[in-house]
Amino acid sequence: MASTIQELNIYPLKSARGIPQTRVRLAATGFEWDRHWMVIREDGTFLTQRTHPLLTRIVTELTGDGLLLTAAGFEPLVLPFAPRGAGRPVRIWKDDCQGLDQGDEAAAWVSRVLGEPVRIVRTPAAPDRRASPEYAGPNPSPIAFPDGYPILVCNRASLDDLNGRLPEALPMERFRPSLVVDGLSPFEEDRIASLEIGPVVLTLVKPCTRCIIPSTDQRTGIRGLDPLPVLRTFRFDRKLLGVTFGENAVISRGVGEFLERGAPCQVTYDN
Repeated sequence: MASTIQELNIYPLKSARGIPQTRVRLAATGFEWDRHWMVIREDGTFLTQRTHPLLTRIVTELTGDGLLLTAAGFEPLVLPFAPRGAGRPVRIWKDDCQGLDQGDEAAAWVSRVLGEPVRIVRTPAAPDRRASPEYAGPNPSPIAFPDGYPILVCNRASLDDLNGRLPEALPMERFRPSLVVDGLSPFEEDRIASLEIGPVVLTLVKPCTRCIIPSTDQRTGIRGLDPLPVLRTFRFDRKLLGVTFGENAVISRGVGEFLERGAPCQVTYDN
């Protein structure tokens, strides 16, 4: 069976609701507009669903005016696409980098939604973050505000395998993939070196270690079935000291090109 792209997703505001796409453009930092905005505490520390699952209730939409944020019970907020705003230091895990503050109106809106004082920042036009060269290799891979890598690849058959071991099936959106491949065997992604999709080459560089987020309903923010205990029985990586599902990827070729849902993938395996 040929391998094809089954899903494409972008997450403009880190840890908020994602947007399924039929076609995405590859920017230098990954999928265009993906994780270009982020919620932070006043001290610049990033927030995610790990500690703030209600971020899932913020719905994102790309419009002609900018990024539209909506949440039940609140007036909508529009953030401009243009990378503007006062610079301020932000921290994502061990990375100290720069964000552009999106202003007091945006801060007041997201503070009301989450119930505590927070702010929204946007990535600069030329982000100073890079994916870890330990895994991404010597060629610099710029990133906006993802945890560590520009693209997350998941395998439909791997989720089917996992769901066969769980008391109830989980949807793929719980794992927040950028790209979902169909036509592989379960966990075949472990052995894949790269995916060639037309003029685009994505290099798979590091298994994705998992946290509590897949237990979170991506529509309500309510914690539910946690797949980690079952995954731990057969997906624990001793080198990474974590449970893995999916593969982080970098762009080796094709910045400026487009990916489309249904496109065939040519698979190259590790030696």
